[in-house]
Amino acid sequence: MIKKGLLLIFIIFISNLNANYEKGQEIFLEKCSSCHGDFIDMKLLKTNFFEKDNKVLNLTTPTVNMLAYAIIDSPKHIGDNEDPEMQQIEIEEFLKSYLKNPDLNNSICEPSIIKYYDKKEFVDYKLNDEDISNLAIYFMDYKKRRLEKNPKKVRILSNDFNEEELLKEAKESNKKILVYATSKTCHFCKKMDKEVLSLNDVEEEVQKDFIFLKVDIEEVSLPFNLAKGYRGMTPTFFSLSNEGKLENKYPGSWNKNDFLLILKENKK
Repeated sequence: MIKKGLLLIFIIFISNLNANYEKGQEIFLEKCSSCHGDFIDMKLLKTNFFEKDNKVLNLTTPTVNMLAYAIIDSPKHIGDNEDPEMQQIEIEEFLKSYLKNPDLNNSICEPSIIKYYDKKEFVDYKLNDEDISNLAIYFMDYKKRRLEKNPKKVRILSNDFNEEELLKEAKESNKKILVYATSKTCHFCKKMDKEVLSLNDVEEEVQKDFIFLKVDIEEVSLPFNLAKGYRGMTPTFFSLSNEGKLENKYPGSWNKNDFLLILKENKK
């Protein structure tokens, strides 16, 4: 029993010795990305598969973030997230097995969307054990690295917000402030969230020039004295200078093109 325990520790040590996220990313881009597409926002993916019968994106293989989610966070995820060393070994074994015999029946992807995927044929990617280890680390760290590189673009304001800190951040980043007044019962807010605010190109435009604050008016007070003169209509968007002064107010729901025009009108 002791010998087996020592052997397991040795295997874990060797497996982690040269494992590297950047190397795993290189391998994925070189060997896998031609089939598995780049990041697509999960909100859009859910709409595509569960509401639009895959007719929006017409995906025939999972994207990179779908793979990472399936391996690490899905109900069928591999290994124990609290034991990363052992989890890495289990992911490596899964990758070796699946790449050798890519049977959709053994996939860990969401069962309800597998029907949209093409049958995967065996392809010899010529991956050695170190390559597999690097891919395992790449999937394990994918979500964390992406969030570090692309911080959440919409900040949901809570009751303990600090106006001075928000203004300091706005001045240091040379960005204006965009406040989005919403509520859980607002139908048009949900429509905008799904059809406009979750779109990658809209999020990118917001991120460039604004600190975007989402405020549920049923739970949190509007910052920067915006409640003065506000009649409670949701959604409403307030554009403020980085000194916290109100410049423009836009009550109502907007389509993508009109909302992009609002952003353009208010950016520095």
